Amino acid sequence: MDLTRRHWSLSAILLSAALATLLISPRLSAAATENLAFQVRSKFAGKREKDLRALKAHDAHRHARLLSAIDLPLGGDSQPESTGLYFAKIGLGTPSRDYHVQVDTGSDILWVNCAGCISCPRKSDLVDLTPYDSGASSTAKSVSCDDSFCSYFNQISECHSGSTCKYIIQYGDQSSTSGHLVRDVMHLNLVTGNRQTGSTNGTIIFGCGSKQSGQLGESVSAVDGIMGFGQSNSSFISQLASQGKVKRTFAHCLDNKNGGGIFAIGEVVSPKVKTTPMLSKSAHYSVSLNSIEVGNSVLQLSSGAFDSGDDKGVIVDSGTTLVYLPTAVYNPLINEILASHPELNLHKVQDAFTCFRYTDNLDRFPPVTFQFDKSASLTVTPRDYLFQIQGDTWCLGWQTGGLQTKDGGELSILGDMALSNKLVVYDIENQVIGWTNHNCSGGIQVKDEQSGAVYTVGAHNLSWSSSLAVSKFLTIVSLLVLFLSNIAL
Repeated sequence: MDLTRRHWSLSAILLSAALATLLISPRLSAAATENLAFQVRSKFAGKREKDLRALKAHDAHRHARLLSAIDLPLGGDSQPESTGLYFAKIGLGTPSRDYHVQVDTGSDILWVNCAGCISCPRKSDLVDLTPYDSGASSTAKSVSCDDSFCSYFNQISECHSGSTCKYIIQYGDQSSTSGHLVRDVMHLNLVTGNRQTGSTNGTIIFGCGSKQSGQLGESVSAVDGIMGFGQSNSSFISQLASQGKVKRTFAHCLDNKNGGGIFAIGEVVSPKVKTTPMLSKSAHYSVSLNSIEVGNSVLQLSSGAFDSGDDKGVIVDSGTTLVYLPTAVYNPLINEILASHPELNLHKVQDAFTCFRYTDNLDRFPPVTFQFDKSASLTVTPRDYLFQIQGDTWCLGWQTGGLQTKDGGELSILGDMALSNKLVVYDIENQVIGWTNHNCSGGIQVKDEQSGAVYTVGAHNLSWSSSLAVSKFLTIVSLLVLFLSNIAL
């Protein structure tokens, strides 16, 4: 999830002091035998003139047997002027009802808005919102304080025997969700063949949100909840792994050209990825960054430029839209990117985005390559780090400041703008993350752990309402007006 949130999502995410934190949680080692996959889509498509500010704030803002891989239907994109978020469709309860939840590798727990929720969004331009009603599900059961799972969220002294287990989550943008835990059936798409799925289900514990605040209470671009894919015992994937139903391995391929993409649980056989070790002491999916290259030039950075107190290294987070870097890294990076274009007249939009007018080929800007341990590298092209708000007006997706650790350090986060158009594999079992450039509108191959068969999982792009296209147009127009007014000043 965005720690800022979102993200930034990477959204910085904190549980209250009395609760188990989303940012720091114990890891689970479990043998697994199955794979899963999902469909996903984005959240920030079609917002008005305050959208870019909201997007950044949002950044400062988952007992039946499962077989083979799981395919999550996916929607959205990573463009700040469009959706700016990826979300998936899942089924909950008996009978099953569909819910659209943001897919977030930066947080852990799955939660959805519940019937009777206070300050929950009532309408969205993205999806038809569906409040979860445990009373309408024959398989729903409340989780009591006596359940061992409750210890992940409450101190024993604050949860009394026989009472319902409560949860509270506070995100980096000070938005929050609270409610109680529920155990119910989740319905998923089981991979049964090449680009073919059937229905399967599994019982999990998730949050039933009774009160939302901040960004989570907004209606224009709301979804039903957040599905965290973090490493803690409370995460969706760890719950399935603890039951021996899946390996703690998943992958996403976020399509920033056509929208949507691929999100699957299971071992990816093809394409192959180059991996780098996860930092063992980080609660996030963090990796060690050795250097940054801008074109053919290596930035001269201090050895501790990416050490941010408790959060060392760089966080890989699908819940964050933009890329966030410490000031000591951001300034030389931007200077080097723009060095070949001294003619540009730079302006700030909403005090957050560096923008300019440009009519030439974007490929005249240099690619930015991050070099990690074990010779792994990730290249972000100009078409990934620049986004167009109207006509010949372009903005940089790099950001600095605002996202901090609990001890005041600056977070380094690789969000969707760096991860798009790449297959990214999170192998929690072996504590490595890997990626490779890939056409995310195509497919990937995953292995059926039981039969050994290899199946192709295809891309999805969940459609959104026609009103979203209108809102998106209004957003672009309003941003252009704001940009032009800044120039006039």
